Amino acid sequence: MQRSASRLSRILACAAVPVMLVAAGCSSDSGGSGDSGTKGQDKTSASASAAPKPSPTPTVEPAKFAKLPEVCKAITAKTTGSLVPKAKTKKGTPAASSDLASRGGCSWNGLDDNGVDGSQYRWLDVSFYRYESDVSLGSGEDRARENLTKELAKVQETPGAKNLRTATASGIGEEAKTVAYKLRKTDEDFVYASVVARTGNVLVLLSYNGAGYAGADAPSDKKVMDGAVKAAKEAVAAVAAANK
Repeated sequence: MQRSASRLSRILACAAVPVMLVAAGCSSDSGGSGDSGTKGQDKTSASASAAPKPSPTPTVEPAKFAKLPEVCKAITAKTTGSLVPKAKTKKGTPAASSDLASRGGCSWNGLDDNGVDGSQYRWLDVSFYRYESDVSLGSGEDRARENLTKELAKVQETPGAKNLRTATASGIGEEAKTVAYKLRKTDEDFVYASVVARTGNVLVLLSYNGAGYAGADAPSDKKVMDGAVKAAKEAVAAVAAANK
């Protein structure tokens, strides 16, 4: 009787083992399946958040002016005639340029010989520089502004210049500076007036000077500066007129 009870206990214990194994197996499968799904979702979310965003296309403000005026006609014949009365070439002498859409220049010079009363020499020069907008270099306006500073420095560093004075000028483009100075050359005292002006993406450089020969007095500082300013205003206005 005891032997039968002991045998029965062993049979029941063995019979219980598969049930536990099956339960454990089901529990393990269920947990594995749940973990796998969560990890997959985490990887998908991470990939989506880590995806690089497209970079915005670089832009730059378009240049205001697309072309330059005909340089030797940028200053009226009436003005050049009054500033350089005896110009060798009334229509001006154009400067050499390989790209007239971006840069150009013109000059007038002449000697007004008054015999025993002396002579008066005058020289007028104007140059234009147009800057295109470029993503890597900046807008045409910014480039013109930067070069205005550089060109002004060049004038201010003129070798031998005496009594040099720089001033801000109004009414000549969007910004302008004037530089007045004297320079001794060919045994005469020359009076100089330079204007460095910007209109949009175009830089205008103008220089006017004069001297008296054979005992004649040199022109006054005011007369030379007034002439330079007048010519510079016409040159700046010519840029706008050429782009209408």
